[in-house]
Amino acid sequence: MTRDTIAVLGAGAWGAALANVAAQGRRRVALWAHDPGHAETLARDRENRRHLPGLPLAHAVAPTSDLASIADARVVLAVVPAQAMRDVARAARPYLADGAAFVICAKGIERDRRHFMSEVVAEELPQARPAVLSGPSFAADVCKGLPTAVTLAAADEALAQRLCEALSTKTFRLYRSTDIRGVEIGGAAKNVFAIAAGMAAGRRLGASAQAALIARSFAELTRLGRALGARSETLMGLSGLGDLVLTCGSAQSRNFAFGQALGQGAAVQDASGGKLTEGAFTARVLIEMARKEGVEMPIAEAVDAILSLRLSVDAAIEALLMRPLKAEI
Repeated sequence: MTRDTIAVLGAGAWGAALANVAAQGRRRVALWAHDPGHAETLARDRENRRHLPGLPLAHAVAPTSDLASIADARVVLAVVPAQAMRDVARAARPYLADGAAFVICAKGIERDRRHFMSEVVAEELPQARPAVLSGPSFAADVCKGLPTAVTLAAADEALAQRLCEALSTKTFRLYRSTDIRGVEIGGAAKNVFAIAAGMAAGRRLGASAQAALIARSFAELTRLGRALGARSETLMGLSGLGDLVLTCGSAQSRNFAFGQALGQGAAVQDASGGKLTEGAFTARVLIEMARKEGVEMPIAEAVDAILSLRLSVDAAIEALLMRPLKAEI
């Protein structure tokens, strides 16, 4: 399986980075872009100049806007926004081969139906073998060949192992898991907490507050994860704690940068700078899930209140600081 044909759906920064990874040792990797103009630009420039300037596409990467390009692929990496996953999966159904591995690389929860991405794929692509790739990784680091480690989960451990073998390189290391839900929860929730961390940085609350915020965010993630059946070791691993620490500590994260802009006084509608911010879509559905399970998530609730314009950043910070004192565990 290590030499099976791989295709990538989604030609943003992360899609381009993963296409470069998949291209190592392969003659061709199709990189599908929704916008034909974007595919033509990538093919001409051989780089994603908007998101990854100066980092060229590998020679084997073939940009295209034709979904039929996935027909021969035994492994498809789905690197499209979480809220677009259902439409893309549905459009891909006629072309995806029976038994092909469909690796979900989006980190989010479907907003209107409250479905995880694995549930969306199971509904729209009954012929696929779903898997999830998630963990602490920035597209630019991967393109530069900097050491990166992530988690790949599939219900079938043999499939997870084969996919890890197919995608791992000298600098891109994959660890396998069978805990799909745990990996998905970590990837989705950390985006919401990164917005909170960015707001704290934007308000210059200091390193001590930042550390406390990350620790308490992880407590919230863990509570919800356990309620939804995730394994503790998954939440403590790369796709949980690892991704949380990375995303909450760097303006390279779009979610952190979005929160930082909010903390510095930007309006909600302007803070993203036109970039996709998955956490803004995930906050509300995350707390709806938490309430259904009877799980307290005050940080996630504060983020949602700010995004919904029910609270200002300062009022949300004050509300968190004035919560009743309680035992840590």
